[in-house]
Amino acid sequence: MIVDSIKLDHFRNYDTLELEFDSGTNLFYGDNAQGKTNILESVYLCGTTRSHRGSKDREVIHFGEEESHICMRMHRGEIPYRIDMHLKKNRTKGIAINGVPVRKAGELIGLGNFVFFSPEDLNIIKNGPSERRRFLDMELCQLDKIYLYNLTNYNRTLAQRNKLLKDYNFYPESGPMLDILDEQLMQYGSVIIKRRQSFADEIGGIFAEIHSRLSGGREAPQLSYEKDTEPELFAERLRCNREKDIRTKLTNAGPHRDDLCFSVGGVDIRRFGSQGQQRTAALSLKLSEIEIVKKNVKDTPVLLLDDVLSELDSSRQRYLLESIHDIQTFITCTGIDDFEGCHFKINRLFRVVEGTVSKQQI
Repeated sequence: MIVDSIKLDHFRNYDTLELEFDSGTNLFYGDNAQGKTNILESVYLCGTTRSHRGSKDREVIHFGEEESHICMRMHRGEIPYRIDMHLKKNRTKGIAINGVPVRKAGELIGLGNFVFFSPEDLNIIKNGPSERRRFLDMELCQLDKIYLYNLTNYNRTLAQRNKLLKDYNFYPESGPMLDILDEQLMQYGSVIIKRRQSFADEIGGIFAEIHSRLSGGREAPQLSYEKDTEPELFAERLRCNREKDIRTKLTNAGPHRDDLCFSVGGVDIRRFGSQGQQRTAALSLKLSEIEIVKKNVKDTPVLLLDDVLSELDSSRQRYLLESIHDIQTFITCTGIDDFEGCHFKINRLFRVVEGTVSKQQI
């Protein structure tokens, strides 16, 4: 899959911007806070319907404007696609594919595959479980529309159940409604747990191999899925936790409490690993994400590297750059010195200064 071009209107610090990309490496350089990350964010948002920053639609609209428009052209094999996304302050985003409006944003998911890697992702190992669940969900939603359907319904049902729990003391007769929501939660949640387990099993072997190479064969890592409950026990957990849930006004069991465990030699590196081990694991996880896409969709994803190279030592930089030579890549950095002497080809170079992007000679 290749992103050919993007056109922005009133997006972040850009009033208007139109860029054409190379199918290889596209490098954006310039000082911090000039708008480099915003370009990568627009590509990811238009391809996945979500900002990697978790931003709401109204937050990406240019100051003083009521809406923003992104138009991205891409192709997969010989098939071209045009994605139009209208972001509005007080209404749901509008999306059209090849000029045909889509009813649900989820219809866009899976049209292309995107891997975003930022300095914050280097902390995915040591940070809280919610970030690792987000990694699971973002990748699985791009690969599996059934998973997306079940996750969307699970999250909606969970929100309804938690609201009912908060109001339960005022409406104690709402027990039967809790029974209905429990049944729905179990139905969607059991599918999520099983799919996460199969994904963790699949990516775990790839992760271990990459991590071993990155560490020079000195470490034998393991990635495992820590599920809060087994799918066949979910209904019983909900039943047994009913009084606790009413007391705490929260749902205390389910896949919304899952985690991924990363260990080396039996040591949990989330809590006890060195910073080097945690960063190696984070890099291995992101590179594994690329390989999973190649394996499952028989195509390459688009890789978005946001100022990551400056956060890696020379050996990890070299390994990363050698691993991405065959896929379309967007890179942001403050300067091009990181690429000198590493035999890494830059196909198109852009300089970004205060929201103005100019193509440079290589």
